[in-house]
Amino acid sequence: MSKKLKIAGATVNQTPIDWSGNTSNIIQAIHAARTQSVDIVCFPEMSITGYGSEDLFLSDWVSEKAWDQLLIIRQECDNIIACVGLPVRMKGITYNGVCVIDNKRILGITLKQNLARDGVHYEPRWFDAWPAGETTEIKRNDQPTPSSKNQAPSPKLQEPIPVGDIIYEAQGITFGFEICEDAWRKNRPGYQLHQRGVELIMNPSASHFAMGKSELREQQVVVEGSEKFNCAYLFVNLLGNEAGRMIYDGDIIFGQKGKRIAINQRFSFQNYNLLACSIDFENPALTPVIPTLDNKEKNEEFAKAATLGLFDYLRKSKAKGFVLSLSGGADSSCCAVLVAEMVRRASKELGLDQFCETLGLPPASDQKTAVGHLLTCAYQGTKNSSSTTLHAAEALAKSIGAHFHQWMIDDEVNSYNKKIEKVLERPLTWEQDDIALQNIQARSRSPIIWLLANVKQSILLTTSNRSEGD
Repeated sequence: MSKKLKIAGATVNQTPIDWSGNTSNIIQAIHAARTQSVDIVCFPEMSITGYGSEDLFLSDWVSEKAWDQLLIIRQECDNIIACVGLPVRMKGITYNGVCVIDNKRILGITLKQNLARDGVHYEPRWFDAWPAGETTEIKRNDQPTPSSKNQAPSPKLQEPIPVGDIIYEAQGITFGFEICEDAWRKNRPGYQLHQRGVELIMNPSASHFAMGKSELREQQVVVEGSEKFNCAYLFVNLLGNEAGRMIYDGDIIFGQKGKRIAINQRFSFQNYNLLACSIDFENPALTPVIPTLDNKEKNEEFAKAATLGLFDYLRKSKAKGFVLSLSGGADSSCCAVLVAEMVRRASKELGLDQFCETLGLPPASDQKTAVGHLLTCAYQGTKNSSSTTLHAAEALAKSIGAHFHQWMIDDEVNSYNKKIEKVLERPLTWEQDDIALQNIQARSRSPIIWLLANVKQSILLTTSNRSEGD
């Protein structure tokens, strides 16, 4: 028997508890995988709920609803194995799990053994870690829970489902999981999986983007992991800006016995991105190496991450566009350029018509017109402002197609100054109060630009030092 499998990583752009949208993305990716004759498709960590559900993970409702969605997804798994992330709640405790569905049959649920608790991650607040080497069984409904009295009666319980530290098999190939943080620990589960003869390790992750992080994943998690554990290894990450705090790059990386096999192009604007690889487990030298065009240069990474973040935050918040106080300086100019770059990149990948439809914009004949639908800029001058900065701001706005306005804020600055002078019982002077006067001049611009953003139901883009003295 030939020991070959076609395996796919499927990154998905999810939104916390967007049940229909998240489930649709997963099902579409399963269908796409099946058209490519994929044997196993692995989705990211918490792909059903979205990773950013945070304290909602503590509720029974979220885990129950996630299970209902899993059962819907199960029905789409004809002749394919799908590995899908979801929360699992047992006896009032929530665990971070990945469920393996084989041809509509649930084989088991692997639970995460190591929880991220540094930087932006607070997993011990929501989940408990599962002990290595332990398993148990649970029973869950075999059909989605009825949502109204008019639907069919409550479904029966399934046969017991194995849960915990589990090894699976597909066409004679054994496989198991490291879930995100698992792979970054010294005593990572891969060591135990290797001792148990596992030939394929998959890593569904929700690993936030940071400069250079993809290279670390590729080398430390995938390449070194596949060499240490003498196996094939797949890493698949979430995609996009889920809920405002973090951006996920949608990394999909394959390795086998110390060699990188394939890596996708990250930061896609699509709802899902699929990368499939045919792995020869009997003769790894025959596993084809897929060339990559992904660019990890730091400036390109920044542009990709920022533009995908702008696109996702706009569409998921359902805001009408962006408002920016454009000073003519480098910081605010960069924000304006990034909006235009977002339009360029997203419309190139999606097509201009789909781009406008996705964001709820009127049809646009070109990218510049689309920027005009989205971005409003305002130059807020004082008597101390130069004509150079005004002309620079205006020229930039017009060059990218943004709407441009200008006004003076001397009246506002003077009003604030007079109030403080009355409190201090002395005049404010540049000689004595230089930093304070610079700060009030800068901060006086905030209320009116906020007003414009609120009236236009738009997202306010801001850049500033906390103080002119920084």
